[in-house]
Amino acid sequence: MNSHLQGEAETAAAPRQPLRRPTEQRESGPPWSSYVYAIGRAESGLDTAAPRLTGLRGGRLRTVTAGRLTALVSSVPADAFSTEGMKAQLENLTELEGIARTHHTVVEAAHTGTMVLPMRLATVYLDDARVRSMLRERGAEFDALLSRLEGHTELGVKVYADPRAAAAAPPPATGGPDPAASPVSPGRAYLRQRRAQRRTQHDACRAAGALADDVRVRVAPLARGRVAHRPQQGELASGAGENIANDAYLVPMDRIREFHEALAGLADGVPGVRVEVTGPWAPYSFATPPAESRSA
Repeated sequence: MNSHLQGEAETAAAPRQPLRRPTEQRESGPPWSSYVYAIGRAESGLDTAAPRLTGLRGGRLRTVTAGRLTALVSSVPADAFSTEGMKAQLENLTELEGIARTHHTVVEAAHTGTMVLPMRLATVYLDDARVRSMLRERGAEFDALLSRLEGHTELGVKVYADPRAAAAAPPPATGGPDPAASPVSPGRAYLRQRRAQRRTQHDACRAAGALADDVRVRVAPLARGRVAHRPQQGELASGAGENIANDAYLVPMDRIREFHEALAGLADGVPGVRVEVTGPWAPYSFATPPAESRSA
């Protein structure tokens, strides 16, 4: 699964009220529900882009418009995307990865032509009429968000501590072993090695934490906002080592190059520490009102 989407899509725009799933609304009726990927301004080109995109389960994209806003939508099977159906899919890593990948692909394709607000995974409505109602109810909020994000993009910065890489780095030059030193028993040598490994891990994590602080200071003048996500672990992590920092930044389009230059070579000479810059992305981490986002 795309690491950016895993770490940052959870803050994307979504309805304030719990989703009303088709099976909870009626037992008979059309077997399709409306899955919403993103919201943009009407007449922004989404109408033209939608027919060229393919959504979940191979569904063709369409737009649903209310006032000044347009939602990018496709039809999905009502049973598979009901409350129980979605629960089963989200508990299956393969299914979840497929949903996330398709969702992300659609959002990014739409974002290449205009500013869009990504919706959360599994934002499903009974039908297009309910989507229009949502657009009307939250129209002022979405309009303000689009105005705030226009001309900006999201960049991700991850800092990793990799003790194995630190241990593999050449040690500082010394005068070599003392030929007069007493031989060390295998047991004592093992204990020394374990202590050295713990010290290396501690040093790598401490250095990564300090470098993460340096990252935030360096890019602060270039970003309009920052969201600190939970560090990724296990299968969510996109690289070797421990993810110490996982931040998203809202950056003006004309300052992307400066952002990269500010971080270029930052981890050089710091054994076991790596900085990864990702993006540009649609603004997943900033598609909620400022009062609701997890800004740091």
